[in-house]
Amino acid sequence: MKISKGGYVYIVSNKNRTVYYIGVTGNLYTRAYQHKNGEGSTFTKKYNCTDLIYYQYFERIESAIEKEKQMKKWKREWKEREIKGFNPSMIDLFETVSEMQ
Repeated sequence: MKISKGGYVYIVSNKNRTVYYIGVTGNLYTRAYQHKNGEGSTFTKKYNCTDLIYYQYFERIESAIEKEKQMKKWKREWKEREIKGFNPSMIDLFETVSEMQ
């Protein structure tokens, strides 16, 4: 039997909150650090998506991947409602994430 590891679905944005990038990771701190330092995807580098504004933990990485796929199909207003429900001021949450996450 395969033991499934947990994971996060997360959203990074640019400073003006005009672009959202939704991703999945098993290590939130490392992935957010990579985005912060321009080591993210081509898309996040192109649009300067460096601020972690949303994340949600799942016991199984497969569940995080499923949620990511759903969220990528959502309208912008739905994404903003989800983000603001978690982070009302849409501030960069990087400093609140530890290396243990």
